[in-house]
Amino acid sequence: IVAGLFVFTGLILTFGLERSGFAASLALVILMLPVVVRTTEEMLKLVPKDLREASYALGVPKWRTITSIVLPTALSGIITGVMLAVARVAGETAPLLLTTFLTQAALPTFIWDQISSGTDPSVNRAWGGALVLILFVALLYVGARIVAKIFAPNTR
Repeated sequence: IVAGLFVFTGLILTFGLERSGFAASLALVILMLPVVVRTTEEMLKLVPKDLREASYALGVPKWRTITSIVLPTALSGIITGVMLAVARVAGETAPLLLTTFLTQAALPTFIWDQISSGTDPSVNRAWGGALVLILFVALLYVGARIVAKIFAPNTR
């Protein structure tokens, strides 16, 4: 809610930006950014210093060590963090309602719109939308685990 209010007051009311998907995406980026940054920071810290030092001992420049040793080693964790952050914001409704107010089609706003109608068919559609959203988040989670396994450094 706070991220949606921040974008709503900061961009829509102050600068006259229209309620749009762009404003909603900015609110969702505000929610995703701390998760991605923190995950990336932790994954880069987990790269053993011995790998870096061995690269420096061979005379490899620092930029080359980062691109050839550090990033490939931490890549699985970084990708996993990004996918989990996307899964986290996939179900966010409040920022979408504040920044688009049903002018942009999204699954969380569809669920909210159908529930607010109150009829039996619309409530059933809302439950169906919620099931699709849960399956989407579960699929992203499984995808993150698969990507982590594929890009995990070989420890042999």
